[in-house]
Amino acid sequence: MGRALRTVVIGAGVGGLTAAALLLKAGHEVTVLEAHIYPGGSAGTFYHQKYMFDAGATLAGGFAPGGPHAKVAEILGLEWPIRAVDPAWIVHLPDGRVVTQWVDRSAWEDERKRLFPNTEHFWHLQERLAKISWDIASRPFPWPPQSPANWLTLARGLRPSTLPAIPYLARTMNSLPLGNDPLFRTFLDAQLLISAQTTTERAGALYGSAALDLPRRGVNHVLGGIGSLAKTLVEWIRANGGQVHFRQRVERIEVSGGRAKAVYTVQGARHRADFVLANVTPWKLNDLLGAEAPGALASELENLEPTWGAFTLYLGLEGAAIPEGLADHHQIIVDPARPLGEGNSVFLSLSDANDPLRAPPGRRAATLSTHTRVQTWWELYQAANKDGYFQRRSLYADRLVEAAARVVPDLRSAIHLCLPGTPVTFEYYTRRPMGMVGGFPQSSLFAARGPRVGFANLWLVGDSIFPGQSTAGVTLGALRVAAEVAAAGRRLTRHVHTATLANHEVTTHE
Repeated sequence: MGRALRTVVIGAGVGGLTAAALLLKAGHEVTVLEAHIYPGGSAGTFYHQKYMFDAGATLAGGFAPGGPHAKVAEILGLEWPIRAVDPAWIVHLPDGRVVTQWVDRSAWEDERKRLFPNTEHFWHLQERLAKISWDIASRPFPWPPQSPANWLTLARGLRPSTLPAIPYLARTMNSLPLGNDPLFRTFLDAQLLISAQTTTERAGALYGSAALDLPRRGVNHVLGGIGSLAKTLVEWIRANGGQVHFRQRVERIEVSGGRAKAVYTVQGARHRADFVLANVTPWKLNDLLGAEAPGALASELENLEPTWGAFTLYLGLEGAAIPEGLADHHQIIVDPARPLGEGNSVFLSLSDANDPLRAPPGRRAATLSTHTRVQTWWELYQAANKDGYFQRRSLYADRLVEAAARVVPDLRSAIHLCLPGTPVTFEYYTRRPMGMVGGFPQSSLFAARGPRVGFANLWLVGDSIFPGQSTAGVTLGALRVAAEVAAAGRRLTRHVHTATLANHEVTTHE
């Protein structure tokens, strides 16, 4: 072709940065455009009054051998700034039971037998299904398949050991033997909500089983906050000749002849592209394509329900108020009679006490979060009188603090700094429409979304494509997308080379 293939990535989330780095390694000329002043998106870390707060995600997995982050580190030759933690987190049930999510499998088996007797049939089945799911995911797994090459890759990845999963392909977690303890189901629902964005009634049996196994796959603190993962990727890209530009909000993708040709920013820059990767939601991609958006994408959006949002409190705490030896991550369930989310299930993450980057001396940074539906927040915010919005924000802040006080009794008096974040806040800082975060509920493998969107050289990447949730999930998706783009690049280069040779032969003959 005479020059390196140009790939433009819209958005510096972990998925977009991972794909960018892998394609740079493959020889592409890579440019990443990010609207915000720091990378990571919903897995970013921001600085405020000498605290480093994780904007959304607070724990990271996928670093164990064979895990997606471990694969990327091996390919790129980088090291992640992580420290393993055990337990992963602790779950506080409404009846006073405290469930420790041990990473160590034998410790976890003892814990669940003690707290949830008569459920071993469920756990043995869950572990078998999780093992199959992780085994499949450890190989190239382009799901859902969107091309003949994807089908061929899937066929090559099948093993006799995967056959027992077939009866569970269309089943939900609700079909597994859950027993008669209603709070056991509540416990499972709470775990699935944070890992699959849905509960036992709708979560797919295979995905849900793997999601419940996440603590056993290892979780990690990230030095300096979870945003250091994205920062590590940015540093690698820049050190290896790629470009990452901040404060560059993309406003339009130029399309011609069925291909994305260029990306325009609000600052007036035009970036030509052979390939475009959009680390955005389908709604945002539709906006960027405008009148050129494929009809199939518009039809898809008509049938898509908004995903979850988050209400979050970022707290600066007096370190002495935190009980000595307390684990850093907790999930609190308040009322078993109410649906989860909306302050009834709260995740508390304390910054690592041994990480001096996260808070001033003697202080700790903390994040409290709960799932929330985005529509009500926007209805209140867009009303002529915003009093209802601010009242709801205060109500939710009080709910979260009250729940977290079950873990840190002196929490209220320990607060030096309190910053609330609603879906409105998330839209402003992450540019995600309506502040939706976390990706789509993983209710069915047959409803999963792939990365292709109707153009030969345009892919989605991030938590909108399978498998979606978590930095590990978006990294798995990025590995798939990078492989497909690299293969398309090789085909394009061969095509241009062949056409050039043919033209040379015609010219010589004449």
